[in-house]
Amino acid sequence: MTSIVVAGGIIWQDDHLLAALRPQGKPMAGYWEFPGGKIEPHETARQALHREIEEELLCEVEVAEEVCTSEYAYDFGTVRLTTFICHLIAGTPHLTEHTDIRWLNPADMPTLNWAPVDREAVAIIANKQLTLR
Repeated sequence: MTSIVVAGGIIWQDDHLLAALRPQGKPMAGYWEFPGGKIEPHETARQALHREIEEELLCEVEVAEEVCTSEYAYDFGTVRLTTFICHLIAGTPHLTEHTDIRWLNPADMPTLNWAPVDREAVAIIANKQLTLR
């Protein structure tokens, strides 16, 4: 089975976190996720996340502490996601890859239909098992 290694960013600003909706026609369409993407062979997870946020959302983040690493076996392969807290430092997120984005209070995160691989990080943040600063 194919293994896909990715990094995701929990973008934090003004006591809210950013969720992004995957578009129709793509794998996992209709699920919410933390933005990010594949880690290239020459990159660290942090470098990949910084690059992917710039490409996908046209903004700049500071990649901070790691939240967790989760794996989920989808029908197209196993995704291994390392999720990091990110702080928005320049620009405003724009839709280029996603069909919607929302700023959420951490307690409201479980109300969305999250991609299975993102659910562990959602639970950690929503249950206040990590202090966000």
